[in-house]
Amino acid sequence: MASKIEISSRTIIFTVILLAGIWLIVQIRDILSLLFISFILMSALRPFVESLTGHRVPRVIAILIVYGILFGVFGLSIASTVPSLVNQSTRLVQELPIFINQMLPYWNVDVRSLTQQIAPIGENLIKLTVGIFSNIITTLAVLVFAFYLLLERNHTESFLTSFTGDDAAEKILAVVRQIEGRLSAWVHGQVFLMIVIGVFVYLGLILLHMEFALPLAILAGLLEIVPTIGPIVSAIPAVLVALSISPILALSVIALYFIIQQLENNLVVPLVMKKSVGLSPLVTIITVMIGARLAGIVGAIMAVPTFLVLQAIVGAILLEAGGESKKV
Repeated sequence: MASKIEISSRTIIFTVILLAGIWLIVQIRDILSLLFISFILMSALRPFVESLTGHRVPRVIAILIVYGILFGVFGLSIASTVPSLVNQSTRLVQELPIFINQMLPYWNVDVRSLTQQIAPIGENLIKLTVGIFSNIITTLAVLVFAFYLLLERNHTESFLTSFTGDDAAEKILAVVRQIEGRLSAWVHGQVFLMIVIGVFVYLGLILLHMEFALPLAILAGLLEIVPTIGPIVSAIPAVLVALSISPILALSVIALYFIIQQLENNLVVPLVMKKSVGLSPLVTIITVMIGARLAGIVGAIMAVPTFLVLQAIVGAILLEAGGESKKV
């Protein structure tokens, strides 16, 4: 005898709402990504804004001061890096035929063909650098969202209370504060990593008597934000500069970047992430690998902050469920 399965109207309504919610999230996933990045930026800048407002600086002025400092440091870094890299790449293209004839006289190498293929390197470096920051609308959207999140952060409690009540609002705010604290620690840890790698590269290039050690080190520090790919990309212009001087120096530079990358991947990054956000080295590495597999470079960059948010939310849900079970 066939069994009869009855589906209540409540189940149907819940299923429709769930599917509609998933569809909506998929449709606005780009906007949600921008909001998430803005929230991370807000979490990182909020301690500085709160410090200024604690000295009776108006909140709007405090945010603008922090933004001004951020833009100043970032702009100086980019301005000091790109021209030197382009000049060195151009010089390499000009000197490459002479270098090949001197070092490889017995090899049958088509110098003209090789030069034509390497000639666009300087142009490609410019495109790569500009391409990272060329989406002006997206960047402005993130900055505007972060600005208003910083501006309206103090009104979050009253907003939640009006919708959820005092008890629920306090629980939600506790989770939000935890997420903000961990995201802020992650950003500050990432900035620390960028500084450490930049200093290591700078000292190494100085010891090798490399030209333009400072801009190359700044580039290495900036690209540290991109896991795995960033260190490789930052090494390319350094190797090109060294190759225009001597092949021995180029091999030394390759060895330097390889050693720094190994120290970074296996020691510096896991230890800094553990100290800043409390994640073990194994969890950090696995999280980055999963993020890279799911969403490429962007996924690798956003893997740790996404994990931190999910960890805080799941932890709060489990804690609440445990408290309810004890009451029962």
